Amino acid sequence: MTGELSLSGLRVAVTRAAAQAPDLVRRLSDLGAVAVEAPLIEIAEPADNGAALGAALSKIAEFDWVVLTSTNAVERCWQRLGVGAKLGRARVAAIGPRTAEALAARGVVADLVPESYVAESLLELFPTPPDNGAGSVLLACAAGARQVLANGLSNKGWRVEVVEAYRTIRSRLDEDALQAVADCDVVTFASSSAVIGYLELAGRGRVPSVVACIGPVTARTAAEAGLRVQIVAREHTAAGLVQALVEWQAERAVADERQ
Repeated sequence: MTGELSLSGLRVAVTRAAAQAPDLVRRLSDLGAVAVEAPLIEIAEPADNGAALGAALSKIAEFDWVVLTSTNAVERCWQRLGVGAKLGRARVAAIGPRTAEALAARGVVADLVPESYVAESLLELFPTPPDNGAGSVLLACAAGARQVLANGLSNKGWRVEVVEAYRTIRSRLDEDALQAVADCDVVTFASSSAVIGYLELAGRGRVPSVVACIGPVTARTAAEAGLRVQIVAREHTAAGLVQALVEWQAERAVADERQ
């Protein structure tokens, strides 16, 4: 990332859940941006209060693989497992480096980590089941998550047990908060649920002129909802999103100089 204050004066709406926003807010502020926090989602227990997750984790050593699709999934699983939990023969796959870091913080080294933070990349790397075809996978994910991983693993021949590790629920922003977002130069979306939630609350007429998304899945949701997405992070993290903003700002400055 170049330039100490390369985002100086830029007003950026941060719509991540309050528990996840601080890293993005700090990175933006360090580069001179004005971060406007407007959490559109909250991370909550599954509808069954984690009963299915607890039951699956009680037999975790029986699985060949455990697949974690986010840092939230790691946190919810290890709240129940505890640091130092024995995984038996189970190997662990993480959707991307940040999820792998969350595992490492709990003493677990991920056996499989794709460079891209999307289900399709994990599927490409995932092995086929043992010759006897009896391999099993525990897939811990958000309620309502895309079925790409579950279907793809099943198509490879794995027996997949999908459990909801958490769910996202939409927050309610008051009129002042909605107007604060509308007045920003850029709005950032880190999930499809944030895109949908904001549009339901505010409508397309109150979306800032520049839309930045953390990755292609979120960008596709925004585009399908009729938004013009100008910025998509290559690395699907807070750091990657800020880097994309820095590059966009630099390109805009060059374009302005040429006019």
